[in-house]
Amino acid sequence: MGHTMLVIDDDSAVLVSCERIFSEEGFDVEVTSDPNEGLRRATQKKYTVILCDWKMPGLDGLDVVAELESRAPESAVVMISGYPSVGRATEAMKRGAMDYLAKPFRPEEITATVQKAIQNKFTQEKKALGRFEKMLSKFPVPSLDDKGPQTIAETVAQSVGVVKATSPWMSLFVLGVMAGAYIGFGGLFSASVTFDMDPSMGIGLKKLITGATFSIGLMLVVIAGGELFTGNNLMVSSVMVGEVTWTKVMAKWALVYFANFVGSILLAWLFYFSGLWKAGGGALGEAAVKVAYAKVNLDLGEAFVRAVGCNWLVCLAVWMALASRQVIGKIFAIFFPIMGFVAIGFEHCVANMYFIPSGIFLARWAGLAPDGLDLTTLTWSAFFVKNLIPVTIGNTIGGVVFVGLGYWGAYLRPSK
Repeated sequence: MGHTMLVIDDDSAVLVSCERIFSEEGFDVEVTSDPNEGLRRATQKKYTVILCDWKMPGLDGLDVVAELESRAPESAVVMISGYPSVGRATEAMKRGAMDYLAKPFRPEEITATVQKAIQNKFTQEKKALGRFEKMLSKFPVPSLDDKGPQTIAETVAQSVGVVKATSPWMSLFVLGVMAGAYIGFGGLFSASVTFDMDPSMGIGLKKLITGATFSIGLMLVVIAGGELFTGNNLMVSSVMVGEVTWTKVMAKWALVYFANFVGSILLAWLFYFSGLWKAGGGALGEAAVKVAYAKVNLDLGEAFVRAVGCNWLVCLAVWMALASRQVIGKIFAIFFPIMGFVAIGFEHCVANMYFIPSGIFLARWAGLAPDGLDLTTLTWSAFFVKNLIPVTIGNTIGGVVFVGLGYWGAYLRPSK
């Protein structure tokens, strides 16, 4: 079978010339000017070599190269750029490129570079296989899933946080809306299975079941894909190691926070219009109103402190999920910390973006008024001032200080 090539470049002249040059060399050549389309193709098909431009609209070429390292590890990637520099070439090689070539280039230069990259890739894989076989002959096979805390700290600071900070705005917004809805699903699920539990079973068991069912929310965010403000507090590690700036991180935090709010309100709205709150003769709806009422009547200091503890555990759940490459490992890593924070009674700002609006909708539109509650305090202003603001501040401190900065200080802080 002949060699296959994918060219990702927003310059049509480069696409045409590469297609002509390498078709004559016997390559089966495909071209695209869209980096996202290029990543999709590289995921679905194996290419011998992939040429990737440095600067393209939508995604930076370095981010594309880093993605190709995981999506198409068998391909020899060559970075091409009209802005040549030693620093850029070095960075491209660090992220997985086999070679680097400046534009404009002559046909003989690009063909020689590609052939060299293919040969180097073959040699690299052969050496790696030899080392692996040698290791197997002496030692038991180590688990590929185990990542120690220091490795996770490096991954968060140098890769995860950087990708989030440099991702396109629209992608982050869409994923943020999804994450807000996913956390809402966790809240709706937990309420649906516990609202009519027999009091004789005890409040502790009810809290345990509530936490266990609520954990589906973060599982959906981490495994299905979503951008959650509280989890993104870990991006502080990337700032501390100098990979991104505070300006970029704060801007992306604000965007994701707003998107989480939109997704949460959307699910609260769907819950009301679905009529599911009528279960048990309206008991599910009344339970939702009671939860919202309790949250807006929390003491400000208590709400703040509960929020600190909450995101300490949420960020630890995300942190531990990064230790596993398998879905089952991520599920267990997420399940216990999230079950714990809910059972304890901590406060999560994105969860409250679903719980409190749901209660407001049901009290205002459905006229639900559980006995003994003064619903004049269940208002939008009380939601924002008495709950969302202090809980958001507490969540941020819990994630940034106790997890992000904590592990940066333990593993990544430069020694004097």
